[in-house]
Amino acid sequence: RLRKFERSNSLNQKAKYFDCHFHIIDKNFPVVANQGFMPDAFTSEDYLERLKAVDLCGGAVVSGSFQAFDQSYLFHALKVLGPTFVGVTQVPQSVSDQELQELNSAGVRAVRFNVKRGGSEEIHHLENFARRVHRLVGWHTELYVDSTELADLYETLVSLPAVSIDHLGLSKAGFPTLLRLAEKGVRVKATGFGRVDFDVRSALTDLYAANPRALMFGTDLPSTRAPRPYQDDDYTLVLETLGEEKAANVFYKNAIEFYRPKQVS
Repeated sequence: RLRKFERSNSLNQKAKYFDCHFHIIDKNFPVVANQGFMPDAFTSEDYLERLKAVDLCGGAVVSGSFQAFDQSYLFHALKVLGPTFVGVTQVPQSVSDQELQELNSAGVRAVRFNVKRGGSEEIHHLENFARRVHRLVGWHTELYVDSTELADLYETLVSLPAVSIDHLGLSKAGFPTLLRLAEKGVRVKATGFGRVDFDVRSALTDLYAANPRALMFGTDLPSTRAPRPYQDDDYTLVLETLGEEKAANVFYKNAIEFYRPKQVS
């Protein structure tokens, strides 16, 4: 499965990364249609099977629009995947401190605002809620948002203690704002290469130059609604673009620092 990109690795070893963005879709737990879309199942076992040839040192299970505020699937997934994995949840701003503490104990490390698809808390709660979860449990905030909308959020985002943006911001038109945010310390997920409308290699080069700590690699599996789903060659693209030393930061070092998993082997 991974022969092609393993040949491109001069160390001739398995790909190593902390998968900073993937979804688990387990129909044993609530799943709701979003904008008329209902995803196919993709369980924790499916995920591990898909990446069995990879030196996977952990990852972040991200709640999707089709899971809304359900936490039951996330608790189960984190138990199955183990202590090197963390969760990114969607919760209403009315969530209690106790519930946040319980989620944190289970391995959740971030709250997500899904501006593009919905299913999460409304964006006008962003600043207060992001500060609350960071103060209480040390979480950062993640946004699935088209970069063309980032200009209006810029001052808020740079004022927050810890933020990441999904899928390289999606759009070329808003990329200059994304680049400015990276310079200010906002993290950017090198994920969803089949979702963007620009040259990924150039974007990776520019973002890494802006802030070597910003980029974090992820598979975006199972790539729901993506025009082109994740391919193993996406790993190769990052490696060839940045080189082994810089790519190591993107593949796992930056994300492990950002997500603070309980244990990384």
